[in-house]
Amino acid sequence: MSDIERILGDEADALLGYRCHGIGRDQLHLPGPDYVSRVLSDSDRSNAVLRNLQAILGHGRLKHTGYVSILPVDQGVEHSAAASFAPNPLYFDPANLVELAMEGGCNAIASTYGVLASVSRRYAHRIPFLVKLNHNELLTYPNHYDQTLFAGVEQAFELGAVAVGATIYFGSPESRRQIEEVSAAFARAHELGLVTVLWAYLRNPAFKDKGTDYHTSADLTGQANHLAVTVGADIVKQKQATVNGGFKALDFGKTHERVYSELAVDHPIELARFQVANCYMGRIGLINSGGASGSDDLHQAVRTAVINKRAGGMGLITGRKAFQKPMAEGVRLLHAIQDVYLCDGVTVA
Repeated sequence: MSDIERILGDEADALLGYRCHGIGRDQLHLPGPDYVSRVLSDSDRSNAVLRNLQAILGHGRLKHTGYVSILPVDQGVEHSAAASFAPNPLYFDPANLVELAMEGGCNAIASTYGVLASVSRRYAHRIPFLVKLNHNELLTYPNHYDQTLFAGVEQAFELGAVAVGATIYFGSPESRRQIEEVSAAFARAHELGLVTVLWAYLRNPAFKDKGTDYHTSADLTGQANHLAVTVGADIVKQKQATVNGGFKALDFGKTHERVYSELAVDHPIELARFQVANCYMGRIGLINSGGASGSDDLHQAVRTAVINKRAGGMGLITGRKAFQKPMAEGVRLLHAIQDVYLCDGVTVA
């Protein structure tokens, strides 16, 4: 605990000592060693899906805790290979990305079909593979933000993956088409026994108002999570909430005043708790993204992990903060995140 407190610095007391007042922990379905049999077995997921989710939960430093630490590397398409790998060119080689995930003690590696297919015979039996099926690409000029299928579920199944992932840009003009595509892909994935992970992101220029970016608002991201579990996600990946009141500020949609006065008040753990609640009170696990790499990566990564765990989330998915550094430094950062979930002193608030 002392290392976590040191890294959190002045925020340690506010984050480690807080108790939620909005939605109580007793209402949640929390991660744990028996999560698959205790929670997900109530669903319609097949034995093969349950087995593959258990394979993810049973791998890496967090094995048998119910928590996950995943290395995502789809940024070569989403942000361009140059922007992603120029800081550390050895990661142009997919084998080094998988080695980072393994050395870093991750539960799984998530990447493009191309990355994972190129090294599947060498690694698919050594660490769970999560194939990201659709991507935005930034080579269209002028830039146009959309998620397009780059690979099919059968391709992921054939290369030995245990899971597939996809992004929906909720709030975008293309979201209705993306919902249909991803829903069909996830249904097929479940038929083949694959776990499904949804990047439930918001994207709409109108979600910014008077200097506040509501793409990370608890009420809007909460609804995105609720839609994500509706299309059949087994795990939801969401950006951690930093504000609230998006529905009210933008004056659209439907909401309730109790969300702002009681259920998701202005504390980062309360905001994240509301995100968990929208994942069917934790019946579907919420993992938060680690965010872009910067000058304060260790503090930001551990802070995000503490908030996620104390809110009732299932873990963290951290990419650029790890692979845009020398491998040894990236491994240390991944271990620092995992130490939060391994620490009994960091409890659910």
